[in-house]
Amino acid sequence: MVLIQTLFSLFTVSLCRSIPRSGPSSSPSTQATDLKIHDPTVINVGGIYYAYGVGEHIVIHQASDLAGPWTQIGSVLDQDSIIPKGDRAKPGSYDYRSQRDLLLLLLRGWTDHGAIIQSGTGQGSDEHPFNEVNAIDPAVLVVEDKGLLIFGSYWSGIWQVPLNQDLRSVSNTTGANAHHLAKHPQPEPVQSQNQNPNPLCQDSSGRRPVEGAYISYHAPYYYLWLSWGQCCDYDPSNLPPPGEEYSIRVGRSESPHGPFVDKQGEELTQGGGELIYGSNNDVYAPGGQGVLTGETGDILYYHYLNTTISYDFWEARLGYSYLGYVDGWPVIQDAL
Repeated sequence: MVLIQTLFSLFTVSLCRSIPRSGPSSSPSTQATDLKIHDPTVINVGGIYYAYGVGEHIVIHQASDLAGPWTQIGSVLDQDSIIPKGDRAKPGSYDYRSQRDLLLLLLRGWTDHGAIIQSGTGQGSDEHPFNEVNAIDPAVLVVEDKGLLIFGSYWSGIWQVPLNQDLRSVSNTTGANAHHLAKHPQPEPVQSQNQNPNPLCQDSSGRRPVEGAYISYHAPYYYLWLSWGQCCDYDPSNLPPPGEEYSIRVGRSESPHGPFVDKQGEELTQGGGELIYGSNNDVYAPGGQGVLTGETGDILYYHYLNTTISYDFWEARLGYSYLGYVDGWPVIQDAL
């Protein structure tokens, strides 16, 4: 099983964000870094770490140690995205994890191939499941040489569809082979939504704040990681009720297609999800997560806000935590 997250230009007119739940009152300390980043994607190639985050043309940083210091070395795109949706200068919905493709990117540059799937408007947006899912926050899992695209935010939650062999396109039978992986059980109350909400940002029952899905593998299970709750736009004088800010949740399955369940056996499509990491001490609203796997152990990385510094979107930092496994469930621990 090979895990790949790759830069995918999956965009929607929507500017949806999420809503949250609660975090543990006592947790092992976040391993802090000096890197300001939001929705990080991190890869290790030959002992060098590369981080991609939201910013002008998708900013790239590198470091010889995950803890830093981190240095900006460029950006993925040398001009605005060719996709006429969202913020073309700061495309923020991507994921990247292939060593081979990273080397090609560094040596030969990145080619913008346009949208793979889309929601709201455009070709295929009226077909299942794209007519009920927000086509952002992609991740790619390759199992037995077959690519699976995981994506979704708000709407009906998280979905998975098969990719063609080129990993840059989907087939005409994609909808028939789609798998629903997760859904937030409780929509935001109507009174808490914007007075004139973007209709592309919600289903008929309201906004359901779950996004940023990522799948990792630790034998014998596949783990579906989710960012759950309100990700951004925090007012320090009027924060969401405790537990409704961003947090990191997980479910597991012996199949990459699910169904994924939590410790209570509740499926994530029915609102299940095991809380792994949430706000604690000076850490606030961790999310946008991924997992680095290695021979010495797995590392959960994410962005978070330091409450002693700022709640501002652009002040989010890269943090990481070491993972252990107890009875097949990931737990945060102090060291590998």
